[in-house]
Amino acid sequence: MTLGCARNEVDSEELAGRLGAGGWQLAGDNEDSDVIVINTCGFIDSAKKDSIDTVLAAAGSGRKVVAVGCLAERYGAELADSLPEADAVLGFDSYADIAARLDDVAAGRVITPHVPSDRRKLLPVSPASRQAALHAHEEVALPGHAWLPSATSVGRTRLDTNPVAYLKLASGCDRRCAFCAIPTFRGSFVSRHPGDVTKEAEWLAGSGVRELVLVSENSTSYGKDLGEIRLLEALLPRLAGVDGIERIRVAYLQPAELRPGLIEVIATTPKIAPYFDLSFQHSAGPVLRRMRRYGDTDTFLAMLEEARKHAPDAGARSNVILGFPGETDADVAELERFLEAARLDAIGVFGYSDEDGTEAAGYDGKIEPDVIADRVARISALADELVSQRAEDRIDSTVEVLVEDVGEEVVGRAAHQGPEVDGTVTVMDAPAGIRVGHFVRVSVIDSEGADLIARPEGEPW
Repeated sequence: MTLGCARNEVDSEELAGRLGAGGWQLAGDNEDSDVIVINTCGFIDSAKKDSIDTVLAAAGSGRKVVAVGCLAERYGAELADSLPEADAVLGFDSYADIAARLDDVAAGRVITPHVPSDRRKLLPVSPASRQAALHAHEEVALPGHAWLPSATSVGRTRLDTNPVAYLKLASGCDRRCAFCAIPTFRGSFVSRHPGDVTKEAEWLAGSGVRELVLVSENSTSYGKDLGEIRLLEALLPRLAGVDGIERIRVAYLQPAELRPGLIEVIATTPKIAPYFDLSFQHSAGPVLRRMRRYGDTDTFLAMLEEARKHAPDAGARSNVILGFPGETDADVAELERFLEAARLDAIGVFGYSDEDGTEAAGYDGKIEPDVIADRVARISALADELVSQRAEDRIDSTVEVLVEDVGEEVVGRAAHQGPEVDGTVTVMDAPAGIRVGHFVRVSVIDSEGADLIARPEGEPW
């Protein structure tokens, strides 16, 4: 089972592929299994607690339990000592031979948990070697780019039949945000070669996928370790040409690296959703500087305006953190000013908490928990109101919906709505024969919160 973000979902499918190649079979449910593998999340306290509770619940089933993923990587032996209910705690280095490790667990052999280290210091290949490798082949010539033929087969097993799939662009992060521990356990930013990304996109299309969501810790960095900072601008049209794929969206865009050329490619390329998933985190300049981040209210509003210049109906979402050390009432008011002007389709609001090993954990100026809770409640209420207003603005517009559920109601998502985290579209009076995976063009007639209600304008395809 998988906890946490979309990147973990891809990791789980890669683990499933390795396990299948190593002789293991996926069970339909826990009761049919010999071993339960839990891909944990270790990002924030609530995610850690959810991961530990899931391990404990699985251990109660009487099956052997293996913890993998970010929590296991981040805490290793410490987690194993405090969670003896897990039969093994495996870090990322165990993924290559995961089938053998499960053989050990099934046989009752003791596995020594790994000792975590700062993975930023473990970059497997130097940037110079990666640049040399990138230009070693010329499968497809594009201005300024050379495409690698795929070096490996797709080592991934799909765990569902959803018409939407996540596709990993890269792993790790080179940024040093003061509140974030992800680089220490995910490592430095390492791009996948474009030929491998394309091959996997073709494989996913062949399995019935119609929308690809490109994920990484920071998608705007794609290619920089290969010496090609604009590689994403070249990759997107190539992926849009993959047979069977009708929509591609890019998740996890870093405002500091969102260059005008990339904005234009995302906003104007056919089949690329004009959708901007931007981790602003705040908009008050002083708070962002303490966070070791870029920007301010006016810079961010100009960025959104640039996107809407190319695509007036472009979707935009973001997350914000309240209560960062040193945040003042004036900073919160500045964040309100930004949110009121930004016209975002979805806003995630989180309260700050110290994370092990981060710079901000040692900062002075900590905000009292009750003050953080009040600020979170205040901004959450504003966010709900603004997101509802943005959805109302889309009434009388026409959108293309990817159908994801056909039950009592036909429900899907438009281009401005990312999977799971944003709103949905309910299609009234849907055509007979409509099914999951179809696209249908609809007119929006009403809204409920972030969700839209619409009627079809034509037949699905």
